[in-house]
Amino acid sequence: MEIFNEDHIQYQQAKRQVERLRRFYTHVFIYIAVNLVIVYFNYSNLKPGESYFQGKNFLTAIFWGIGVLGHGVMVFLPQTNLVRKWEEKKIRELMDQQKDK
Repeated sequence: MEIFNEDHIQYQQAKRQVERLRRFYTHVFIYIAVNLVIVYFNYSNLKPGESYFQGKNFLTAIFWGIGVLGHGVMVFLPQTNLVRKWEEKKIRELMDQQKDK
């Protein structure tokens, strides 16, 4: 088994990507769990003859789903040069702050 140097740039990039994936999967799990609870609550409170597919039953799922989709795009699509430059700038800034202490 190969031992990885934690100071190596590729290791750090892979570690950041794994952290992004973990946060995304957690977001998706919470999205599904909360929406299942909402569906159950809404379905159990239907009046006789009322359809689940009418009204505002899907607003949370739709708007939060847009957020999950945006989160997925940021995790899975190749990062744009703008994002990469911002990350590098922020890393340098934080490293400089650490040097000043």
